[in-house]
Amino acid sequence: MAAGMTDLRHKLDSSYRHLGDRKRKPFEDEYDSSRRRRRPSFERRSFEDEIEEVKKIHEGCKQCQLFSESECREIEKKIDEVVEIGKNGKYKEHTVDKAPLRNKYFFGEGYTYGAQLAKRGPGQERLYPHGGVDEIPKWIFELVVSRLEEAEVVPKGFINSAVINDYLPGGCIVSHVDPIHIFDRPIASVSFFSDSALSFGCKFSFKPIRVSKPKVCLPISRGCVTLISGYAANEVTHCIRPEDVKARRAVIILRRVLPDAPRLEPSTASDHDRHTSASRHTPSHQSSKRDHHSHHHRSKDSSPTSSRSERERSEKDRYRYDKDKDRSDRERNGKERGRSEKERSSESSPSRESKRKSPVSVENGSHASRSSPHGQAKAEDDKQSGLSPLKRLRKEEEEGLKREKTEAVPPKRVKINRHQLSKS
Repeated sequence: MAAGMTDLRHKLDSSYRHLGDRKRKPFEDEYDSSRRRRRPSFERRSFEDEIEEVKKIHEGCKQCQLFSESECREIEKKIDEVVEIGKNGKYKEHTVDKAPLRNKYFFGEGYTYGAQLAKRGPGQERLYPHGGVDEIPKWIFELVVSRLEEAEVVPKGFINSAVINDYLPGGCIVSHVDPIHIFDRPIASVSFFSDSALSFGCKFSFKPIRVSKPKVCLPISRGCVTLISGYAANEVTHCIRPEDVKARRAVIILRRVLPDAPRLEPSTASDHDRHTSASRHTPSHQSSKRDHHSHHHRSKDSSPTSSRSERERSEKDRYRYDKDKDRSDRERNGKERGRSEKERSSESSPSRESKRKSPVSVENGSHASRSSPHGQAKAEDDKQSGLSPLKRLRKEEEEGLKREKTEAVPPKRVKINRHQLSKS
């Protein structure tokens, strides 16, 4: 170390003395961390907080195996009947809500959610007007609700809303919280057809669909009753992940609608229906013929029992039909135009058959229709010489070849040297 340098900080400080007033401040001063600019970062939860949240979720969940194998089979037959009725379009418009790999059937009470909302966000959900969906089937009260009341899982007369979710393999429902301003707690659900799992605290991303790791994954077996309330129902989202639906699965969700829950008025409901179906109308730039055709078909399947997804499918089919019809019309018009051009050309010029049938006079070597003076002169020469037309042609060719041989050949160019010319 250099003489007089007892500390590295003094050495570093001495290297800036030539800067005068701008010299670097000595390191004896304490560093003020508040002066450092830091990027804003999310507050990370401690491990203890995460464990505490998991405990709260488990406290809000209760499960019991209430239905036997024979009871499950009987209820599953009834669910298949509901699906068949929905396919035939015999339910009211808002009873059936179809989505890829998942169908919902509302009974008793139905409400707007997800893409159906005019304004997105929690608290914007609204019940449909009274009578907007079909009543709860009797078999749900007799086979499911009565068993829950007997086991004291829910109080008697508590359930006034039932929803059947029918999942195909790979189906899912995104993370959500059942609207607090519409449904009372607890929320009961019964699973059928196959085993699955209920996940809490997941985050979904799409295109392709991906799901984050859940905070709690609750296994659900066939015939199992699950109750959620408290923190699990109100403070954290729950979902069904695609990887947890490995076979067809159906769940009956039983809830109580609050008496003061917000509800759509009949006029508002009609405006809401027009808003949701506006994107399904055909484009305005289509021809009047196509609009008339689509209006004719729309009047047939606009019954209140047809579901929204069925109307979407019918609009797509109509658009595809009109597109194919226009293409076939263009092809037909093109064929007719080509046929008319052929007919006009055939009228103006004789056909090949007529050309083939036109007789050739062997005596005079010309077509029967030929009457030019040059042709008549040749025919007279052939008669006098006694040559047939073929012999005359051969004679002309031989004469032409002799004429070409006897013609003078142009002289070749010869290079002449100027020195030779001068000597000569």
